[in-house]
Amino acid sequence: MANPIEQQPRHYGFLLTPNFPLMSYASAVEPLRAANLLTGRTLYTWRHVAATGRTIRASNGVDIVADSRIGDAIELDALFVCAGGNPALFREPPTLAWLRSLARDGVMVAGMSGGSYILARAGLLDGHRCTIHWEHIPALEEEFPRLEIRRTLFEIDRGRVTCAGGIASLDMMLALIERDHGPDLAAEISEWFLRTQPRLGSGSQRMTLRERHGVSNGKLLKALALMERRLEEPMPCAAIATDAGVSPRQLERLFADHLHTTPQAHYLAIRLDRAQSLLRQTPMAVAEIAVACGFVSTSHFSRAYRRRFARSPREDRHGAQSAG
Repeated sequence: MANPIEQQPRHYGFLLTPNFPLMSYASAVEPLRAANLLTGRTLYTWRHVAATGRTIRASNGVDIVADSRIGDAIELDALFVCAGGNPALFREPPTLAWLRSLARDGVMVAGMSGGSYILARAGLLDGHRCTIHWEHIPALEEEFPRLEIRRTLFEIDRGRVTCAGGIASLDMMLALIERDHGPDLAAEISEWFLRTQPRLGSGSQRMTLRERHGVSNGKLLKALALMERRLEEPMPCAAIATDAGVSPRQLERLFADHLHTTPQAHYLAIRLDRAQSLLRQTPMAVAEIAVACGFVSTSHFSRAYRRRFARSPREDRHGAQSAG
């Protein structure tokens, strides 16, 4: 690694899409500012790029004025695509073509939060490890089943970098700064932002089942894990009980005591939540979603969906598309 004093600044771009998540963006750009400030040198420069127009509005209403638009002749070592909302709806051919052109020219391309979806649609994640915010994983898996999708905080694989977003963007950027300028500077920046426990890219995005549900019973946790793994082909609750090492009656009692519901109701709820995610973020037909979430018929799926969400699958899809 060259001495930072001898290195030329690295030029980063941030392609922000409408309703981009401000947390993901700020967590990525602030470490660059800190690197310059703490060393007293311009190690990084950055600029904002818009697909259209000159102003990009974040999901919380904050506006960022773009320095450039896609296709402009700008010097870049890396481009970070930051997207939120429903990235599956992003289908702008000029942007996708520009991303492919940058990658061909050797520019590192990165996706943050939903930005990984846009890279996938541009064909830039084929043959690379990648990650994305857990909310978008089901849709990405359905549309791009051959991708090597990890449920990690971030992935750095050759010229592709992907990140789950949120504060994981800080972890990702610190890893890149460490690669450029060594662990001492990365540690100093980490302390600057009160990040006292470094997180590896391989870390999990979500809480464990124990943390998420606030339970510690091992047999119940095993049952919950089985349910989350078997959504397309649901297991009978009696089989889940057997695998968890309890009787069906004991399983009922565990769910009642710890989660205040029944195994059947909990299993149905997580399948319907998955269905809602696919409905809002993929073009899959309602019948295909029903099958993917373990329902024997579209009519059964629609009735259960309406009971849980107070609207039909088609109404929900129409509302999500209108909002997007």
